Amino acid sequence: MANVAVIGAQWGDEGKGKVVDWLASRADIVVRFQGGHNAGHTLVVGNETYKLSLLPSGVVRGKLGIIGNGVVLDPEALLSEIARVTAQGLKVTPENLRIAENVPLILPLHPALDKAREAARGEDKIGTTGRGIGPAYEDKVGRRAIRLCDLAEPETLSAKLDELLLHHNALFRGLGAPEFAKQELLDGLLALAPKLLPFSEPVWERLAEARATGKRVLFEGAQAVMLDVDHGTYPYVTSSNTVAGNAAAGSGAGPDAIGFVLGIAKAYATRVGSGPFPSELFDETGRLLGERGREFGTVTGRPRRCGWFDACMVRQAVKVGGVQGLVLTKLDVLDGLPELKICTGYRIHGETVKYLPAAFRAQAAAEPIFETMPGWAGSTRGARSYAELPAEAVKYVRRIEELVEAPIVLLSTSPERDDTIMMRDPFAG
Repeated sequence: MANVAVIGAQWGDEGKGKVVDWLASRADIVVRFQGGHNAGHTLVVGNETYKLSLLPSGVVRGKLGIIGNGVVLDPEALLSEIARVTAQGLKVTPENLRIAENVPLILPLHPALDKAREAARGEDKIGTTGRGIGPAYEDKVGRRAIRLCDLAEPETLSAKLDELLLHHNALFRGLGAPEFAKQELLDGLLALAPKLLPFSEPVWERLAEARATGKRVLFEGAQAVMLDVDHGTYPYVTSSNTVAGNAAAGSGAGPDAIGFVLGIAKAYATRVGSGPFPSELFDETGRLLGERGREFGTVTGRPRRCGWFDACMVRQAVKVGGVQGLVLTKLDVLDGLPELKICTGYRIHGETVKYLPAAFRAQAAAEPIFETMPGWAGSTRGARSYAELPAEAVKYVRRIEELVEAPIVLLSTSPERDDTIMMRDPFAG
């Protein structure tokens, strides 16, 4: 049986939490390999709703969760999340949660810098969550990050804070923002050390052992391909690589351990924050999709921009992300609409193209080319087999498969974990 890597195939918020939760029932280990607490997964289990940002979704299933080195970890956010889900009846201890010893930490100065920069950009702001994700990744590649393992070495930690503040306080002065004092940061980190270090280990070794003993691993991505720092709608992207290839680098598993790559896409499209969105709707239909789909950010609470399914963009994500099969979520949100549209290409400066180019102005100028399909009168909500779907809904799904050039292997018809139609088991490879 194969391992599985789950990634978003649009701009995030595709319903990955439910899918990962559903798949985790047959996995032994669930690994987060990138992003930070700017990502959120909502899991609905009976009458209980769990909102996770850092914890791998497998904790809800009682599976071993791993936070890989490709994540940027806010210690306070993690401890707060553990306390919240513990109050909901879940158990999170070093027995079922392990954190890579080399994971970089988000310190209080990172969100402060994030917010100061966004304020300085004014109308040209990127639309970050203000949680310090980008600045933390900058410190990682700048070789000045504080990592979890540093908390075990107070002298190392003190010296590294000197270097870190030399860089950051100069930025704060330039932005007219308050500077940070070393002692306060040092005291805070040393106080966190005994709470965090019991979770720490070289997780690459655990993953190698899991592979050797035939255990199934589920790699859980955050955000989505079109928010990838290299392949997304730059600069309106996240600060990490969101494609499945990063599951290896972000966890310490070899690239041949990733297994089946599963992309998640909504039956329509949404986006949070700034950036191009060719198929966006500004009319009553867009408002209706937002209301029916409860389109508000899990982390920020911001309303999501809504639009028609963009097959051109998802096809691009399939090719770049190495997606071998798609999950289509929230099909039920489209119930009762008289007609549906699918974006099949763009007109950019008079030229017709079937991909979103990298250039900023070309992305902004992209005008959608739509194909119209009839809607369906019946309901898809809660369907657990194709036989329960209206004929026009099946045609819509099949047309998406043709346009994105990837098979739809799972279909989600409500937030409930069991309202899922499976055409192919991703763990079967």
